[in-house]
Amino acid sequence: MGRSGTGQDEDALATPPVAPELAVPFEILEPPSLSTPLVLSSPHSGCVYPADFLALSRLNPQALRRSEDAYVDELFAPAAALGAPLLRAHFPRAFLDANREPYELDPRMFDGKLPSFANTRSLRVAGGLGTIARVVGESQDIYASRLPVEEALRRIEGLYKPYHHALRGLMRRAARTFGMALLLDCHSMPSWTGGTSAQRVEADMILGDRYGSSCNGRIVDLVESELRRLGYHVLRNKPYAGGFITEHYGSPGAGFHALQIEINRALYMDEQTLEKKPAFAQLASDLRQVTDAVMDLVTQMSGHTGLPLAAE
Repeated sequence: MGRSGTGQDEDALATPPVAPELAVPFEILEPPSLSTPLVLSSPHSGCVYPADFLALSRLNPQALRRSEDAYVDELFAPAAALGAPLLRAHFPRAFLDANREPYELDPRMFDGKLPSFANTRSLRVAGGLGTIARVVGESQDIYASRLPVEEALRRIEGLYKPYHHALRGLMRRAARTFGMALLLDCHSMPSWTGGTSAQRVEADMILGDRYGSSCNGRIVDLVESELRRLGYHVLRNKPYAGGFITEHYGSPGAGFHALQIEINRALYMDEQTLEKKPAFAQLASDLRQVTDAVMDLVTQMSGHTGLPLAAE
């Protein structure tokens, strides 16, 4: 059922992995058969921390892990049994963030000159959350010293680009098979936000469709109504309207839809110890119900019969 990503095109020459621990940087959970235009992505649930990275960090592994969307891939994994593939990263967000532009980089972090095309002035870079993050949690610096610029480029070539190559492939396969594709980009959010003036996040889920530009409204309405029916408090776009993935892969006019879902971590885990709560299983079951309803809708929208097809 699972298919691992080596980070190499079949016709490309093999290159050494970014780190031995990340020789397999991501995994695709393929369904037994394809029955829906839905594709799921979990770019921030990776928890494989290379030893060399830990040696460079001023933070302990527990502090680094608080930037993860821990267990989000597990919450959505049952969808693969329903007919939708799930792409999940093995590399952690603190090491490489696939939900950024490929070259959103802070020049203050690196020894050496960045490529001229690097985006060094985005708001995300200013906040320390570029493609190679400078901080985690409440603005805790990750690194004790500057990184060689070659290290940043190596991570982008070895992790970022292969992940997006795989994601594009899944979206194109869905569109080729069903006439449209829907990406559900799966994330989690801390239950408190705002640093020293911390405020509790009131929503259980936040749906991000780039203020209506990345996904057909019928799909977003259905997801919201199903979550509300199950008892969850749902908001749209504030404070999370969707990141690079939602913006980049959502083009409704061309038949490509992308919706980001942020899940309040307090629903399913202890945010300090990262231990799952007993409610984890119920949340996973509820998300499966929502996913099932979404699959029915997009199958209808695509005009496809819904008959299962063999996964590639």
